[in-house]
Amino acid sequence: MTGPASPLTPIRRALISVSDKSGLAAFGTALAEAGVEILSTGGSARALIGAGVPVTEVASHTGFPEIMDGRVKTLHPKIHGGILARRDLAEHRAAMEAHAIAPIDLVAVNLYPFEETLASGADGDTCIENIDIGGPAMVRAAAKNHGFVTIATDPADYDAIIEEMRAQDGATSAALRTRLAAAAFAHTAAYDAAIARWMQGRLEPGFPERFTLAGRLSQTLRYGENPHQQAALYSGGETRPGVAAAEQIQGKALSYNNLNDTDAAFEAVAEFEATESGQAAAVIVKHANPCGIALGATQAQAYAKALACDPVSAYGGIVALNRPLDAATAAEIVKLFAEVVIAPEVDPQARAILAAKKNLRVLVTGAMPDPAAPGLTIKTLAGGFLVQSRDNGRLGPEDLRIVTKRAPSDREIEDLLFAYRVAKHVKSNAIVLARNLATLGVGAGQMSRVDSTRIAAWKMRDAAKTAGGGELDGVVAASDAFFPFTDGLMAAMDAGARAVIQPGGSLRDPEIIAAADEAGIAMVFTGMRHFRH
Repeated sequence: MTGPASPLTPIRRALISVSDKSGLAAFGTALAEAGVEILSTGGSARALIGAGVPVTEVASHTGFPEIMDGRVKTLHPKIHGGILARRDLAEHRAAMEAHAIAPIDLVAVNLYPFEETLASGADGDTCIENIDIGGPAMVRAAAKNHGFVTIATDPADYDAIIEEMRAQDGATSAALRTRLAAAAFAHTAAYDAAIARWMQGRLEPGFPERFTLAGRLSQTLRYGENPHQQAALYSGGETRPGVAAAEQIQGKALSYNNLNDTDAAFEAVAEFEATESGQAAAVIVKHANPCGIALGATQAQAYAKALACDPVSAYGGIVALNRPLDAATAAEIVKLFAEVVIAPEVDPQARAILAAKKNLRVLVTGAMPDPAAPGLTIKTLAGGFLVQSRDNGRLGPEDLRIVTKRAPSDREIEDLLFAYRVAKHVKSNAIVLARNLATLGVGAGQMSRVDSTRIAAWKMRDAAKTAGGGELDGVVAASDAFFPFTDGLMAAMDAGARAVIQPGGSLRDPEIIAAADEAGIAMVFTGMRHFRH
């Protein structure tokens, strides 16, 4: 603590040095009208002078010029002494008088745009030059001494400061200063975290001794997974098209579960790039698991095939698309109750159709995430968290090892690879039955792989019955992990699977291969597991 905080602290002198100049002219004008002396530097000073606000340059105040291309300008005792001095201590007041240090009551500082510079693709030297040193020092000094100093790091706080000054005869309250100080320390912590992540990324791969994580509050949610839980959405970390950065163009506010499920859906549909096969992809997710995924020559065809997999579970689900949403697909989507639709873009005609469902949330991302890009996933534990690299494993036909006497046909290989990509986004134990680049049945999250297989088969047969179809042929099965016993494979064969894809690696692989050979089915090993917990 900085010492006893004054209930009200008058603002007579302010230091303003900001990269984000939003609202600066109005803020500076209001301070000047309140009789506040303004110290400033560089671009901030020029902007204020241009707005007609009287400014004293920091160099004039300190008697020391900016040097080293501006790297040293506010790192001076007359600046930090004016910010850090405790007004309630006689020895501090005496030191200020002895060294001609004038008190600084308000610091308005936001930092060099390091993250923006990094996101622009700038080179390493440019990024380093955008690491602020004097700014964080002033922010932290003012926040530490918030008993007497008001700190503003966000232009959104300017109005609250001016309103309090007008209501309190030029002073701010301890409550406001404390709130702003907390925000200031969070601001510098997030800034340092971004720099640390970048620095660590330039080193050899590995995990640092200290892992930094920071985010900015994007939205306070009505509640969490359940109504008795509180929740919020934060943006931060990697720059990646998706839910956190999407524009919501219509519909109710998103809930915690909406956001979680929509992220699962969009990451799943990103597995099937529009340019890869020339086909559109559609994903329908319920409770973070896909209940239907399909590719099609048109978007509407892909959506119809995905819906056919499990139309009952699709009710109230999330629809994700890998191409701009068109009118034909939008017309089909509105026939079924959906919670969210997410796509890289939405055509004007499709927007008009979706608008008829005013509660339907529609998100536009502007781009698709790269499924092969590196990244991290984080899971909390009691007293800590787990960090791992994103499951960006990708397989092609050349990666498959045929282990049975019968080799899969080219068409089966295409379906096997499709099903295996789907399995990557199904909670373990995961079994996916597919045909013609569409899921037929999905078994998710069971303790037994046999049960997952039975559920997938039941879903497939139930959907076929609903559609009025007969026996299914040409079915393939994907398992996210190896079959530890032959019973899981037998269940897949009982479901009609004539080709199977799995990682391999079980002690009983020879028995399982022999069982496949006896049944005359094809099986391939990938050597890559896709557990998803």
